[in-house]
Amino acid sequence: MSPIGNLKKKLRILIADDVHETRRNTRLMIAAIENTEVVAIASNGRQAVEMTEEQHPDIVILDINMPEMDGLTAYKQIAQAHPDTACIVISAEDSPVVKDAAAAIGVQEYLVKPFFVADMEAAIQRIATHMRETRQKRTAAALQDKNSEAYLEALAHEYMKDGRIDDQAIQIFERLAMNPNCALRWLETLAMIYAIRQDWGKLKALAARLEEETKKQK
Repeated sequence: MSPIGNLKKKLRILIADDVHETRRNTRLMIAAIENTEVVAIASNGRQAVEMTEEQHPDIVILDINMPEMDGLTAYKQIAQAHPDTACIVISAEDSPVVKDAAAAIGVQEYLVKPFFVADMEAAIQRIATHMRETRQKRTAAALQDKNSEAYLEALAHEYMKDGRIDDQAIQIFERLAMNPNCALRWLETLAMIYAIRQDWGKLKALAARLEEETKKQK
């Protein structure tokens, strides 16, 4: 099987179906698709909702007709809590009405039983592409906001490559350092700039913070 896009990590997938054989076959299909892994298997919609809270899958594969809670109701709840979680509905019903109902709540893919590995792989590929495009759009939007963390980090990367230690560079690294969860590499770069510029007062204060952050990561 061909890889799903160029994802840095495997797509985490949850399967929910009340029929054991369908759960098994779907799991085997996923195992044959690169860059994917099954992280949870549920036998009804309620379990699917609960397991999503525990496992945080990227994609949920839900049968429509299940006991306790049907697949569409389950995805409504999942999407409300985790709007970035994608959904593939699997169903024996090849009904335009049901398909429209699924699409109306945000279901991305609809597979009619019986389906095959190629069908599942194509559906996951489309979802992976959509996820990648969505991330790119969010990054582009963030970079347009000059106060955003993404914009500041993009500038910091450029300044690091250029070896800049001027006032503008200090301003960017200091703005990043204002974040309590600032990455250690930005703090270390700022400390180096302070040392080069012999700004000992600021360096002393930053050194104490660096020591604390280093201890946390050990």
